[in-house]
Amino acid sequence: MLHSMTGYGRAVLQFQDKTISVEIRSLNSKYTDVRIKIPQNYKEKEHLLRKELIEQLERGKIDLSIDVTSTTNSEEGYGLNRGLFKSYFRELSSLSQELSLPTGDMMSAILRIPNVVISPEGTVDDEEWAHVQKALNEATKEFSLFRQKEGSALQSELVQRIQNILTLMEEIVPFEQERFQYIRTKLRQRLDEFMSKEEVDKNRFEQEVLFYLEKIDITEERVRLAQHCNYFIEELQTKSLSKGRKLGFISQELGREMNTMGAKAYSHEIQRIVVCMKDELEKIKEQLANIL
Repeated sequence: MLHSMTGYGRAVLQFQDKTISVEIRSLNSKYTDVRIKIPQNYKEKEHLLRKELIEQLERGKIDLSIDVTSTTNSEEGYGLNRGLFKSYFRELSSLSQELSLPTGDMMSAILRIPNVVISPEGTVDDEEWAHVQKALNEATKEFSLFRQKEGSALQSELVQRIQNILTLMEEIVPFEQERFQYIRTKLRQRLDEFMSKEEVDKNRFEQEVLFYLEKIDITEERVRLAQHCNYFIEELQTKSLSKGRKLGFISQELGREMNTMGAKAYSHEIQRIVVCMKDELEKIKEQLANIL
């Protein structure tokens, strides 16, 4: 079963007078890129969060956001770094006047800057952290189910694209036989234009024709292309979680065989079919960019 790199998961838990909200998002990426937004007093746990996300979610551009809000009107627990706020305000105001730029909603913009809104608590206690981890696990499960659902839809499309390539490849066979006869006749006509029939060595002519036809024969390419297509479908059905890169390598081999077939075609009909196969392959590659 395929898993998409695109995913979303969210979980909300209550802990004493706090609401802990964990949200995980991801987009496709060649590498693992983790960005974490958490309260200041959780910073000491950031390396643990990063490690857990990389181990469980593997690849993609992953964003983790943990928000903690108080369910009471108490003002305890959070504060404002007044010195940092004033410093940002002075610098931005000065820059705005110097460049004649509108200030806009500067207050809310500054409040979104890291470390401006702070928690007086330097650390998080074990009981609260246990609830954070529980919320993270629930969000991760929802996230994985989202990826699996998206991957299932992608797998159905990829199988259909591969089947389309196999169907198109079968359409080549009758044109390939017609092409051989056409080339043989064309060569004979060209030879008769420049030489009399008495001067032509029929055995030598047949040998040269066979040699030429062997050079443009695409039977081996069709066989290898079919093998690569079957291998692609087999890999789709494996239990491995991360298979996007491997499928990408197989798609490269598909492209090589198609390019060779196109170069050896010497037939408008075969060229047309090869172009259609390449179009299917490009659609496959576009979807593979979203596969874990």
